[in-house]
Amino acid sequence: MAAIKTSQGSEWLRRGMRCFDAAVAIIISLATLWLMPNVRVDGHDYLFLILIGSLLLPAVGELLGLYHPWRGRSLYTMLGVYSLSWVVTIALISLLLVATQSTQYFSRLWMGNSALGVLVSGMTTRMALYIYLRSLRARGANIKRVLLIGHQSNIKRIESRLHSMPYAGYGIKDAYEDDNSSTFIDTITALTAQYAFERDFDEIWLSYPLSDGEKVRRLSASLIGIPVNVRYFPDLTDIRLLNHRMAQVVGLYSLELNYSPLDSAPLRLLKSIEDYLLGALIFIVFLPVILAVAGLVKWKMGGPVLFKQYRHGIDGKRFRIYKFRTMSLHHAKHTQQARYGDPRITPLGAFLRSTSLDELPQLYNVLQGRMSLVGPRPHAMDHNEYYKDVIEDYMQRHRVKPGITGWAQVHGWG
Repeated sequence: MAAIKTSQGSEWLRRGMRCFDAAVAIIISLATLWLMPNVRVDGHDYLFLILIGSLLLPAVGELLGLYHPWRGRSLYTMLGVYSLSWVVTIALISLLLVATQSTQYFSRLWMGNSALGVLVSGMTTRMALYIYLRSLRARGANIKRVLLIGHQSNIKRIESRLHSMPYAGYGIKDAYEDDNSSTFIDTITALTAQYAFERDFDEIWLSYPLSDGEKVRRLSASLIGIPVNVRYFPDLTDIRLLNHRMAQVVGLYSLELNYSPLDSAPLRLLKSIEDYLLGALIFIVFLPVILAVAGLVKWKMGGPVLFKQYRHGIDGKRFRIYKFRTMSLHHAKHTQQARYGDPRITPLGAFLRSTSLDELPQLYNVLQGRMSLVGPRPHAMDHNEYYKDVIEDYMQRHRVKPGITGWAQVHGWG
């Protein structure tokens, strides 16, 4: 009966969190209204808007998976989903006010302060509760008991993982080692009749190599009579993965072995908005510097002021990159990487390189949509041709837009 009680407890917790989010929205909005005596309140318009917002937030959160069990999820994921729920709620309320032509009846300052207060309060409370539950589980409380099924090596791998993460809230109740005998499936099938209504575990975990897919299918069919979560942890140690996730294509589930995190349309849109807004702001702020540097290059080195060269961008597509020229004019059949004391670099060019001022024209590439503020630096095209056969996974850098600065530059590698 333990698993049934655990499931009921999780459902009550989900209901409690939905009520909590609604209550926080009401309390923060009313408190903000009370703390702003200059806001004129006529009738029940403000109370009606507060009620709509407080009911809309948990409803949107439910749709986005905000109230799914937190166990095993990272804090950043949970806060990200809450923030997204908050953004969608604010957008829906704004659309409602615009559609009903009632924006003039509400104080924008009050709406902004209330929205910010709800966001901060909700995130702070979740962080505190998350930290509390981690410490509670690390002390052995609030543990979900797991029944492990798999080969000995796979079971030991999971046992070691859970032992290193006591705060995750999972404990191994029992383990059935698969000896590859003809009777093992029968042994597992017998569990269904034994644990159909009463059990002392909360979940069943299967851990097998991908090559044992048929056995996993038979085991999952045998365990279907036990009303608990059955999870499959494939042993992927024989497959080299760069990034991976599950995806459904033409009705079939696939394991994507090297997907880009920015393949997600919302994330790509968010990064594009960030690049355009920050890029435009930085360009405007540094425009006097850009004009001054251009004048210096023209004065000290003559024309041309800009160095232009084709590079590979996202998906390997060519684009023309712009920099301030830092070398004397020369012709080379192949691109020669600049090195310390390179005689081609002029004194002014050395200063521009040391201060990274030569990179400022790439802000125009960002505004073109061909580069990002942060990403892998675009290398010369013939360097790409060479390194793609020398460095493993090198071409994965072209899954995202190249950047003005990136990981290597931050860590002093270029």
